[in-house]
Amino acid sequence: MRVAVIGGGPGGLYAAVLLKRLDPTREITVWERNAPDDTFGFGVVLSDETLGGIEHADPEVYRALQAEFVRWDDIDIVHRGRTLTSGGHGFAALGRRRLLAVLHRRCRDLGVDLRFCTEAPPAAELARTHDLVIAADGVHSATRTAHADAFRLQLTTHRCRYIWLAADFAFDAFRFEIAETEHGVVQLHAYPFAGPSPAPQHPAPEHPAPQHSGALPSGTAEGTPGASTVIVEMREEVWRAAGLDRCDERESAEWCAKVFTDALRGRSLRSNNSSWIAFRTVVNDRWSHGNTVLLGDAAHTAHFSIGSGTKLAVEDALALAACLQEQPDTARALAAYEEERRPVVASTQRAARASLAWFEELATYLDQPPHQFAFNLLTRSRRVTHDNLRLRDPGFVAAVEREAGTPSATPPMFTPFRLGELTLRNRVVVSPMDMYSAADGDGTPGDFHLVHLGARALGGAGLVMTEMVCVSPEGRITPGCTGLYAPEHETAWRRVTDFVHASAPGTAIGVQLGHSGRKGSTRLMWEGIDQPLRDGNWPVVAPSALPYRAGVNQIPHALSVAELHTVRDQFVRSAESAARAGFDLLELHCAHGYLLSGFLSPLTNHRTDAYGGDLTGRLRFPLEVFDAVRAVWPAGRPMTVRISATDWADGGTSGDDAVAIARAFAGHGADAIDVSTGQVVPDERPDFGRSYQTPFADRIRNTLGVPVIAVGAISSWDDVNSLVLAGRADLCALARPHLYDPHWTLHAAADQGYAGPGAPWPLPYQAGSRTPPTGRTDAPKPRLTLQ
Repeated sequence: MRVAVIGGGPGGLYAAVLLKRLDPTREITVWERNAPDDTFGFGVVLSDETLGGIEHADPEVYRALQAEFVRWDDIDIVHRGRTLTSGGHGFAALGRRRLLAVLHRRCRDLGVDLRFCTEAPPAAELARTHDLVIAADGVHSATRTAHADAFRLQLTTHRCRYIWLAADFAFDAFRFEIAETEHGVVQLHAYPFAGPSPAPQHPAPEHPAPQHSGALPSGTAEGTPGASTVIVEMREEVWRAAGLDRCDERESAEWCAKVFTDALRGRSLRSNNSSWIAFRTVVNDRWSHGNTVLLGDAAHTAHFSIGSGTKLAVEDALALAACLQEQPDTARALAAYEEERRPVVASTQRAARASLAWFEELATYLDQPPHQFAFNLLTRSRRVTHDNLRLRDPGFVAAVEREAGTPSATPPMFTPFRLGELTLRNRVVVSPMDMYSAADGDGTPGDFHLVHLGARALGGAGLVMTEMVCVSPEGRITPGCTGLYAPEHETAWRRVTDFVHASAPGTAIGVQLGHSGRKGSTRLMWEGIDQPLRDGNWPVVAPSALPYRAGVNQIPHALSVAELHTVRDQFVRSAESAARAGFDLLELHCAHGYLLSGFLSPLTNHRTDAYGGDLTGRLRFPLEVFDAVRAVWPAGRPMTVRISATDWADGGTSGDDAVAIARAFAGHGADAIDVSTGQVVPDERPDFGRSYQTPFADRIRNTLGVPVIAVGAISSWDDVNSLVLAGRADLCALARPHLYDPHWTLHAAADQGYAGPGAPWPLPYQAGSRTPPTGRTDAPKPRLTLQ
């Protein structure tokens, strides 16, 4: 087997090592256009998981790396002159040049042909003469560009500029430091990659070996204070305001050293062909084309703030080598490689995007209390959580909780929260979920709704929300949707609220009012979601005559101004009915592509009158409805608004739009913003993943200072604790977990050993407040151990 590797970075070299070690008969050639000791950047961080894979695959490489590693446990967070330290994190790093040297040596020992200072032939040419071509040619991959139609790159450029530099001493922890300059916020990320060494006990050589210009020495000479990677990052507008777009490499390093002079102990910073970069996220629809496969940054990138680039490349190499060993031919091996790695990379990229977005919005967090700010930073990627951090450093988490006023032995999720004159006993919300189960198709809630909502109220949540309750027959999504437009509806809903208030005292129940708009007159979800009825369709309405799916759904009637007034009055009548029915809270549904959401999105509102055009015009009708409903809703009862903070589609609602929409509703008296996303257009591309919608709620809360309800694949009590304690959300709405377990909140309390007022068990259920015993699985321990 002949293998060509384009690119001599860690991923390409390690793939060559593994493939040659697994089959010495393979003929493997690595092309690297730079010299052996050329490298950009300084230190490399690898996780214990990655190191375990290296140890298993090639113990010799592992031993060589282990001898070079600098290890540390602490993270220092410096903000406004205060340093907070969190321990127990377990990092390992080494110099990038030392990593390359180890891999060069191993390649040569195994017989890999290394060709430095040599441009690789085009991948298409190599593919004709080799059995496998590994394109490890980095973020600017020429291979990927040459075969753009096959790989289908999606490239996203982000909002910060950063530069890789180095300090000639070893920090004693991973250090995050925030500087508030006259130009804006600047942040430092720094970590050691070579530790201090003792002073030499013998004379230094008269003529030391020359080093490559501008770079740190390979390894750390005796008597040196070590070395650290230093990355300085800031928003693009800050970078330009500071004049750094006009600075050369030396001037940039001097500017950074001056800003962070205390952290650097007055020392200078080194550069190494360092330039200011805007981070770009690389995603490819496919990773292979014929016998050519992408690896590392050529296939994917993830922001440096979670230390992932080299880690992912090395793990790619491990997986590729394993798949080539396990599969009967190259085609199936490349398919298996991509199938194995793609979900892992996607998860890492989601965490990296959350992390980079946090740093992009860093200025919004600066006024948080010191411990909350530090906790927020540490949990920004959602991979480190409240429970995980408590295991690493219980003292640090306890300090965060004390600062937040969390009572002793109380998880953050079980602290009360006040909305208007309503106090919720905990931060858990049963999210609105359409049940499509109205009796006889006339909009009346029946026994199902009594049992469904009653069970979840007994389950301990602070607030239980109904499904979207429709304000008119033609405002229903399906024939099975409930309404509040007839006297019998009010009576039926009163039965539900009475049960909740009597049988689950302390639990609040809220109603979500909405109108389906162009997404109405469709089948029950399990009969075909968003598919039109087979018969009995009713006409649908919208801001503009745009069907949800062209050729599938109806073309809606574009509402006239007089008809808008009619719809507004329908919302008012339903709100008055909801108040009489005994609901504690009312939410106006302005999300998910239903009628009011349709006005907010530029993708669904093409009106040219006062209710269309710019965001002010698109907000006009939803705000008119809000004001009319607020006027009749009892003053002491809170009112919230659910919005779609992004359409997940080009040209749709943006993050900036979402902040402006939230600001407008808050200015009109909304007590909280329920921040969801998407479901506005069918060709959306959501970035699904755990807690994937919470950054939108986070941004609104910390930009505007308004309470928010976070939603979106929040699946664990640990997530709820993390979001609340970090100040990213005030309440957390969970849907599917409450379908899986109606008593999710009570079980979360039991799992955490909590039995306080935030989650009281109903008296008839108290005997079940402990986990039932199971069969014994532990064996008796021996009394004596004999050597």
